[in-house]
Amino acid sequence: LSAQQPLSSPPHHDELLFIVQHQTAELWFKLEIHELHGAIAALRRSEAQPCYKILARVSTIQSQLMNQWGVLETLTPSEYVQFRHVLGPASGIQSFQHRIIEFMLGNKDPQMLAVFEHDPPAYAQVKAAFEAPSLYDEYLRFLARSGLAIPREVLERDVTTRHQRHPAIVATIKQVYQAPRTYWDAYELAEKLVDLDEAYALWRYRHLKVVSRIIGQKRGTGGTAGVGYLEQIAGRVFFPELWDVRTELEEPRRPATEG
Repeated sequence: LSAQQPLSSPPHHDELLFIVQHQTAELWFKLEIHELHGAIAALRRSEAQPCYKILARVSTIQSQLMNQWGVLETLTPSEYVQFRHVLGPASGIQSFQHRIIEFMLGNKDPQMLAVFEHDPPAYAQVKAAFEAPSLYDEYLRFLARSGLAIPREVLERDVTTRHQRHPAIVATIKQVYQAPRTYWDAYELAEKLVDLDEAYALWRYRHLKVVSRIIGQKRGTGGTAGVGYLEQIAGRVFFPELWDVRTELEEPRRPATEG
């Protein structure tokens, strides 16, 4: 509890709120990384059921992070401007744990590695996540081991790049959703992944609205475009085919009645 040291002099009353908001987020990030490692390990062992609980927990953590923005939202623009200058270039974009989560979920961006080069221990962890298969990579490999059709070029792709939508995967996911009882593990895991993707999207959107409310169109302290940058990333999804399949599903055909 000694890590919350305001930099403003004299200390501004509301700076502690800003510090606690970000430090508690880092604690949740730490747990989220731990849980994602557990989910990935279970998928590699083809153990689907433990993943249900783990992924549900990760989604709940993400929802907690989303709701936490409400506390920061009590900070008004006139209050924040009183101590924003002491933050210097500090920014959420410098959170190495947040970057690890993004990489573990598949949002691979090699340019983001350079942000952490000044901190070798953090850089090593971020780089390891960047070079490892993502949660979605492991889900698709799980589907392949379960006998479902996943293209070889997807299974053998360069995992340091973002996954690209593939129509063959949409077709396979559609097969799963058309017969959930037959493919229950694949189906239930897909829904848990959608829960997580949605929870993350809601967290991003709430972040966007809080920043817009507090600083308007000012640039971010880390040099980003601020609200413009957050708007740019707000619509991203980690598991695109799981969303695309919703458009593809059709009402099952019913047998014609006589008479």
